[in-house]
Amino acid sequence: MKRRELFGTTAKAALATAFASLGFGKEATARAAGAPTALDFPDRHVLPTPTPPFAGVIQPNLLDSTPAWPPTIAPPSGSPNVLLILIDDAGYGSNSVFGGIVPTPALDKLAQRGLRYTQMHNTALCSPTRAALLTGRNHHNVGYGNIAEAATGYPGYDSVTGPEAAHVAMTMKENGYSTAWFGKNHNVPTWEATPAGPFTNWPIGQGYDYFYGFVGGDTSQWQPGNLFRNTTPIHPYVGKPGWNLVTAMADDAIDYINTQTATNPKRPWFIHYAPGATHAPHHPTPDWVEKISAMHLFDDGWNKVAERIFENQKRLGVVPPNAKLPPWPDFLPRWETLSANEKRLYLRQIDIWAAYMAYTDYEIGRVIETIETLGQFDNTLIIWVCGDNGMSAEGSLNGTPNEVAYFNGVALTVEQMLPLIPVWGTDRTYNHFAVPWAFAMDTPCRWCKQVASHLGGTRSGMVVTWPNRIKDAGGIRNQFHHVIDIAPTILDAIGIPQPNMVNGIAQRSYDGVSMVYSWDKANSEAPSTRKTQYFEIFGNRAIYHDGWMANTVPPAPSWEGVRARVPTDVMNGYQWELFNLAEDPTQTNDLAAKEPERLRMMQELWLIEATRNQVLPLNNSQIPVLTVERPGPATGRTRFVYTAPMTSMQFGVSPSILNRSYRITAEIEVPQAGANGVLVTQGGRFAGYGLYIKDGKPTFTLNLLGLERPQWQSSEPLAPGKHTIVFDWTMDSQGMAVGRGGTGVLSVNGKQVAQRSLPKMLPFIWQWDETFDVGLDTGTSVDDSDYQVPFAFTGKLGKITFELGESSLSPQSIHAMMEELAKKRDR
Repeated sequence: MKRRELFGTTAKAALATAFASLGFGKEATARAAGAPTALDFPDRHVLPTPTPPFAGVIQPNLLDSTPAWPPTIAPPSGSPNVLLILIDDAGYGSNSVFGGIVPTPALDKLAQRGLRYTQMHNTALCSPTRAALLTGRNHHNVGYGNIAEAATGYPGYDSVTGPEAAHVAMTMKENGYSTAWFGKNHNVPTWEATPAGPFTNWPIGQGYDYFYGFVGGDTSQWQPGNLFRNTTPIHPYVGKPGWNLVTAMADDAIDYINTQTATNPKRPWFIHYAPGATHAPHHPTPDWVEKISAMHLFDDGWNKVAERIFENQKRLGVVPPNAKLPPWPDFLPRWETLSANEKRLYLRQIDIWAAYMAYTDYEIGRVIETIETLGQFDNTLIIWVCGDNGMSAEGSLNGTPNEVAYFNGVALTVEQMLPLIPVWGTDRTYNHFAVPWAFAMDTPCRWCKQVASHLGGTRSGMVVTWPNRIKDAGGIRNQFHHVIDIAPTILDAIGIPQPNMVNGIAQRSYDGVSMVYSWDKANSEAPSTRKTQYFEIFGNRAIYHDGWMANTVPPAPSWEGVRARVPTDVMNGYQWELFNLAEDPTQTNDLAAKEPERLRMMQELWLIEATRNQVLPLNNSQIPVLTVERPGPATGRTRFVYTAPMTSMQFGVSPSILNRSYRITAEIEVPQAGANGVLVTQGGRFAGYGLYIKDGKPTFTLNLLGLERPQWQSSEPLAPGKHTIVFDWTMDSQGMAVGRGGTGVLSVNGKQVAQRSLPKMLPFIWQWDETFDVGLDTGTSVDDSDYQVPFAFTGKLGKITFELGESSLSPQSIHAMMEELAKKRDR
């Protein structure tokens, strides 16, 4: 008897036609449908791709049936690997490709084989640029109007990139790419930056198969306390003197590329490579410090360095012939006015930073050499964005050995820092250079990081190579573009459609446009496809439109931080400037008085763009964003209980003891042999606190920026048995809303053993890259003279309890602080 197929020929043909209309089968036609080797490029605007219908034949008996495998999702044939590199805190003139005096041979080599873009732009700040780069949307549209640690409860600022704005990595993954992220991730909401999750806003939840990097704004390159592999905290530096994250990150990326190539050489990969360099702390290895210092690159001082960079830029053709070097700001000292000690300190600061830049370039070069060795360079699209913002001025006018001090409003004197010159850049410093170096490295642009109103905050160099496609080796492109244009460019280059639906969620359209049009030499002078772009960070704002830029004037320098005297009326309290960038590329000739109507039109256009992109409400002060209460497991709680050792909990999920009274109670048991070790700690060498047993004696230490380490300690060691140790801090009832002093009392088994009062406390934040740990310490200790990590507690941990009093912070007190600073500005 003739067997009957379950699907007739007509029915199967109809199904095949229906699924072809959905985009299936365009690549599979080259191979037998259902074969194990069959590939399928979805070519769809809706992701992920549903499973296609079974293409074989099923009969009652296996021998009479025909198997068929679902096709493997794959991008179009010949799709390139993509390496997207982003350097941190680096100005336009910070590398040798764009005229800088620091040698960056890896970047130089790429520029010779590809294109240099002279008018790429960022947002002027870390998290916002990264969110815009990886999603193709303006930063406020994806919740990053500020850094993650400064999130506030408004759509443009809440640090939550919703599912309606999928990362480009998600699109590429759903089109057959393997995807990975190495290095800095400054785009996890602080209340989710924990090994306990949720992980929706971590790389593995946003389309990346693999993540090796740190979560936060920066980290020690010697002892990164916030380093993760996927979602697991790791501490690979322990027991390895000289270990450095810059090298370790390159090693991990090289291993990943080798593994991907050996396992499946036909599957392309997408890698986002984002070193912590050259953001503070500047932590190069000693050999690079020696190499760069021996070159004496900066001995003539910042004014001559800026002039030399500008001359280089003119010679290289990376600034227009009509560009002028802006006058040196009168609010910064000229080099010739400095003392010998000031020069000695400032030269050491910039030599360390330059060594960090050169070291990073070398390690990225090793990654690229691996791609070449594997024979994949010609078909790898490399996009190297030379800065997520302009050079940072967050080191204060004199620089600092401890960046945590800047965010607490503390600036050190030259005399305080001179003894630290020999250890500058080692793990004994969390270092940053003096402000004038930022202005020199931003040549030829005015201002610096955080200042979105001026090109010194927002202008980046960029290099793009892809030998199989880009043939104008060494070419220069001057079209005005923004980092939001990079994601659309990648998809356009590969031939992957921008999705309008991902995981069932309708997608917000890309704000970016493709730059592929500019790759061919014939289009080297083509008009830019980006006609308009707004900018805003901390109230400093600008609008670019058809070659013109209107921008506000910073009311206070960014390096004043929490002490900045800024107007409370952010919308109306700013002066505006107007520049014709075609005739005045470096913003030196203000035309606002000559063209008031054009300025008014540009201001209106900025407001339209601001409304469309969720920029409002405007804020220009660090005070409210450093003190705001955010969602998360710590919010609203006054009691926290820990019953077992745990590590790597970042500050957003930990009990906050700043600006309030509090009690810490430790219930422990000491064995017959005695016990030592950490009971609970947060922070580390550069700011933090710790309750621990040292030489058998209960000890509580506050590390106030490494400048003071007040300590409470029992005079007697603990006897074997159970004990209750309590540290009580009673904040003074009167005083400032932040940083108010108080009295601490250490008690053992109900008996007071130490008491001490302090006139002030840390006002805003502990060391952020070191975490809240119970039962041991990671990263670095709060007092190196007392112990070294991990210093695990050797007794039995019963329970650690935090009880928090009412905070001295309130909307009213924060508003009063801002009003007081504004009044000082008006005096």
